[in-house]
Amino acid sequence: MINPEQANVGFRSGYVAIVGLPNVGKSTLLNRLTGTHLAAVAPRPQTTRHRILGILNGAGFQAVFLDTPGLLEPRYALQEQMRHQIDIALQDADLVMLVLDAARSDQDATSYTRLLGGRKVVVVLNKVDLVRDKKELLPTAERLADAGFPEVFMVSALKGGGVEDLKAAVATGLPEGQPFYPPDSVADRPEKFFAAELVREAVFNLYGAEIPYSTTVVIDEFKERPGRKDYVLATIFVERESQKAIVIGSGGKALKRVGSRSRREIEAFIGRPVYLELRVKVAEAWRKDERFIRDNIYGRD
Repeated sequence: MINPEQANVGFRSGYVAIVGLPNVGKSTLLNRLTGTHLAAVAPRPQTTRHRILGILNGAGFQAVFLDTPGLLEPRYALQEQMRHQIDIALQDADLVMLVLDAARSDQDATSYTRLLGGRKVVVVLNKVDLVRDKKELLPTAERLADAGFPEVFMVSALKGGGVEDLKAAVATGLPEGQPFYPPDSVADRPEKFFAAELVREAVFNLYGAEIPYSTTVVIDEFKERPGRKDYVLATIFVERESQKAIVIGSGGKALKRVGSRSRREIEAFIGRPVYLELRVKVAEAWRKDERFIRDNIYGRD
């Protein structure tokens, strides 16, 4: 918590939980709002597994965004932990940002009423860039208002349209209070967490079928080496030997693509050159293994 003497009178601050179904663009929206590539982004649903905190500092306010996994009914241990991340974010939230896909006409916001529990909500119709005639969005906005969600913002997280208006609404919707983090903060996690997320993002974008969902990434070493490239050793876990062969590829070519892509993103994020070493290991059926998940994924938060 910042020293009270550092806070201005009338300053607003609070936590904003970003929730919604898988693949509605929550992580892209977080990255756009904060201006930093914090959350893994891929065209596949369920890319986000953690509750990722991103900080937006503005004139007279600090918004602490909590990106969350997509809402779904858990089918195995990993998804149960993902749903738990959503529940934690909602408990902490001063404001909820409910993200819907503007390209879908069947927006039933009433299904979220019980989950949101009477919290203050801003609805975001994302992906408006995919809707040719914006007038088609008006009936959806009216239905949302009738369902008790009068604040509806139409944005394109990918292209930035409407995001500044959304930022302004968030700033005015926060309670008065002191900032929670220093004014130059953008996140609350260590660099190695984001390194793991960027490797995992590369896997999600470069492989098809079930491979992305059967993988997780653990950073075994992250060493800053003044005058030399930082050293990062990451392990990509898969569930079967056959998946390991696919991830590595013929002559290691597929794994090299993952390394090249993720190394560039890691360097851009930390602002330093990196030597990235990747290895692939098998952890049989790890998504159903509560101990593995606790020790290697959520236990490292």
